[in-house]
Amino acid sequence: MFRALPYKTKQFFFLLIKLSIVFGAFYFIYQKIANNENIDFKVFWSFLVENEVFSIKNVCFLLFLSIFNWFFEIHKWQKLVSFIKKISFYDALKQSLSALTASLITPNRIGDYAAKAVHYSKSFRKRIVLLNLLSHMAQMSATLIFGVIGFSLFASKYSMDLPYFKLGRMLALVLSIGLIAALGIKQNRIKIKGFEPSKIFEFIRKMPLKIHLTNFSFSVIRYLIFSYQFYFLLCIFGIDVSYLNAMMIITTMYLIASVIPTFFILDIVVKGSIALYLFDIVGVNNLTILCITLLMWILNFVFPSIIGSFYVLNFKSLNVVPDTQRE
Repeated sequence: MFRALPYKTKQFFFLLIKLSIVFGAFYFIYQKIANNENIDFKVFWSFLVENEVFSIKNVCFLLFLSIFNWFFEIHKWQKLVSFIKKISFYDALKQSLSALTASLITPNRIGDYAAKAVHYSKSFRKRIVLLNLLSHMAQMSATLIFGVIGFSLFASKYSMDLPYFKLGRMLALVLSIGLIAALGIKQNRIKIKGFEPSKIFEFIRKMPLKIHLTNFSFSVIRYLIFSYQFYFLLCIFGIDVSYLNAMMIITTMYLIASVIPTFFILDIVVKGSIALYLFDIVGVNNLTILCITLLMWILNFVFPSIIGSFYVLNFKSLNVVPDTQRE
């Protein structure tokens, strides 16, 4: 139906979609900052000023960490895409940041897949989705590895009142579903729409080992950067905690938050709630943790998504071009 529409009508609808994405993202950002249920914005701002978070040294270092966090994410995407098509760092930047903006209003960052795929012609899109999946899987792997280590150390040092039976039952269910799915895919009984399992594995197998190692290495570097950023904020707010103890809690927090399916925009709420529980065990006050989780979200997601909104508005669809201009 879309292809049958006149060119001008296509342009109008495409512009409407871009505006909806940007306004939707900005609306959610505004709601989570100005109308946050956990912390009043005036209290948040006053606490930041009181703790001199806005000193030149602190601001520069925090922005430096955020920029390098996204530098490695963008560079990782550039390296992954190089397997099927060479793109510049600037192209990878546009695709990554615009995808972030689009993903803000979708569950579990699903919009990130579609937003990156539309930058490419149809012949590339399935492979782009697979590459994006590999990128997220590598980041999740880093979270799981550090998280399991941190959780083990944290649980051995502090008594945690967790519903272990419910957690074990949930883990058993997830593992069972994963095992059944794996067996079904291996025997070609489960088919993913648009993808053949055998071709997926063949695609991954053909990728050079260097790209797989780069993907995982950059994911680990990103993890170390934003986890250290959390620790640095603890120091700014005057929390006397060793780096090892802080990392036990931070890695545990990211582990638990990563396995809870949520709307990406609610990620700040989930991490905030988990952080409150974990840091309360070591005696850190709630206001400090709420301010840190909100500030982390602003630094690593709000600022990049604002830049990404510019690329969303300036994006020209490969499909919305006059017939006379088609190859």
